[in-house]
Amino acid sequence: MAESDGHARVVSKGVQEGRAPMEITKKELPLARSMCWHCQSDIGGEYFCNQCVKVQPLSKDMDYFTCFGLPRKLNIDTARLETKFYELSRVFHPDFFEGKSEMERAVSLANSAILNQAYRTLKDPLQRVEYLLRLEAGAAKDIPGKAPADLFEAILEMQEHLEAFHAATAENDAKTLARAGELLRGARKTLEAKRAALENRLAELFQIWDKLVEKPPHDQTQTATKERTLKEMRDLLSERSYVMNMLQNLNEVLA
Repeated sequence: MAESDGHARVVSKGVQEGRAPMEITKKELPLARSMCWHCQSDIGGEYFCNQCVKVQPLSKDMDYFTCFGLPRKLNIDTARLETKFYELSRVFHPDFFEGKSEMERAVSLANSAILNQAYRTLKDPLQRVEYLLRLEAGAAKDIPGKAPADLFEAILEMQEHLEAFHAATAENDAKTLARAGELLRGARKTLEAKRAALENRLAELFQIWDKLVEKPPHDQTQTATKERTLKEMRDLLSERSYVMNMLQNLNEVLA
């Protein structure tokens, strides 16, 4: 911790004196523009302008995997992710821009927000695969829920039990209420088992995807397998979303 605090003081002092911190020599993150917003100089991909030393805005369209120096895999080195996140965060942390212009503070805040979003997305396995689908297959940010085909009849029965439960509640019918509650608890177990099965299959596909990424890119068989894997992952996420919504409804009713 002492070493980190010392480093932060060095970075902060450098910014306050009009000097850029050491990390800015690394061009790991794409910028929003090629010219400085303040003096219009060519910034050459640097985080701080070489002429006026103003912090530059990051591109909102950056690839999060590239941002943290990670391959587009689904099983990632989370320790490496965290280390890289804190390293980059120190460059743009708003505390280092106190006393600077309003624009510089705004750029610092925006850059920090982009890094935070990238980190949160890759840290969570489900958000990570959803993001990969957007990159690789152009999937929508919010994948709509779809009822699993093998649970169609069970879902219809559950809807009937829910109606019976609500009716019994309104009529204060204790016997019917108890029976409907018992049936709904059974339905909840079925949904929880389905959720576990979907997540287990997703974990298997994570392994398959990562092996595909390691192979040479110009292989027609590999391309077809990638497309099938992406489609299955999207379908699984869609079914999981539906199951999670149903579980949430049941938990609220049975609370």
